[in-house]
Amino acid sequence: MARSGNGVKESVFAWEGKDKTGKTVRGELRAGGEAVVNVTLRRQGIMVTKVKKKVYRSGKKVTDKDITLFTRQLATMMKAGVPLLQSFDIVGKGHANPSVSKLIMDLRADIETGTSLNQAFRKFPLYFDPLFCNLVGAGEQAGILEDLLTRLAIYKEKTMAMKAKIKSALTYPVAILAVAFIVTAVIMIWVVPAFKEVFTSFGADLPAPTLFVMAMSEFFVGYWYIIFGGLFASLYFFFQAWRRSLAMQQAMDRLLLRLPVFGDVIRKATVARWTRTLSTMFAAGVPLVEALDSVGGAAGNAVYLEATRKIQNEVSTGTSLTVAMQNAEVFPNMVTQMVSIGEESGALDGMLAKVADFYEDEVDEAVASLSSLMEPAIMVILGVLIGGLVVAMYLPIFKLGSVV
Repeated sequence: MARSGNGVKESVFAWEGKDKTGKTVRGELRAGGEAVVNVTLRRQGIMVTKVKKKVYRSGKKVTDKDITLFTRQLATMMKAGVPLLQSFDIVGKGHANPSVSKLIMDLRADIETGTSLNQAFRKFPLYFDPLFCNLVGAGEQAGILEDLLTRLAIYKEKTMAMKAKIKSALTYPVAILAVAFIVTAVIMIWVVPAFKEVFTSFGADLPAPTLFVMAMSEFFVGYWYIIFGGLFASLYFFFQAWRRSLAMQQAMDRLLLRLPVFGDVIRKATVARWTRTLSTMFAAGVPLVEALDSVGGAAGNAVYLEATRKIQNEVSTGTSLTVAMQNAEVFPNMVTQMVSIGEESGALDGMLAKVADFYEDEVDEAVASLSSLMEPAIMVILGVLIGGLVVAMYLPIFKLGSVV
């Protein structure tokens, strides 16, 4: 269900009828009701015989992966010479997720009524960002929509792969630490009290590590609801503040770039996305100042968004891109040198693409190195934590055995 510009609720209707030659024709149209469908088709010289409102069953959320796959499929269809509306039909009806099918058929209905592809995408800003719409608009204006869709599909695939690598690098240690916390809590709440009952019958002084662990266990047993409630509440409010507060996002983005090991990986990934986005926009013929509008947001980091705005202001006053990037002080020297060569040779988009390739390879190597180093480090942490608890609880038993 969608709304038109005047606020009328619109739905997608499947219709069947006969054209002026008597040939049976079928199609879909988004309109405010069956009467509107009949009137619209009658104006096109079609005698309507059947109109039925399409009901879409609810599906999963539309993800960035779905949009990337849709872009690639649409680019492939158009490269093969399949008409635009037919391409939407093939992609939309063949998708496993009903939510994606509905989105695609809504787009198709818009295009069928004469709306440009760029404007149709702009009606769904939740799924198609300004970068996507600007590139499609540039492709329509220049008559190279097929090439631009292919370039856009490559861009989204590379960006999605980069995000997945960074996410995997950060998720693994966080998941292990979360499991370690849960295991520790279980030991403190259920296992240690059982040992405590045994130790009270010894009538001997307990070692300091055992007393410390027992005191921690008493705290966990007495205040477990405060510990878990406070932890989950803190995480919830933290992520809500991160989503809604611009100042919080900027502070966290700065902090992420300063992290000891992960900060360098995040910085390289951000530079790769920044240069890849600018290369794609510039190669599509989008003017540099206008392209920088989309580049900052696509980088995914508030530090680089702020730097991009400064670069855009300087470029708009006649400063070269190289000097503006140097003034921003967030780009490595190699990047600014490559951009300088690109500006001098007139091949800026190619140089930016090479920088993006280089940093994407750097991220691949860094993530692979992190994965190989994190496993033994995490094993040591878990061994010290869990092993320390076990040893602390068995020390009184060893002491008792030596006395006997």
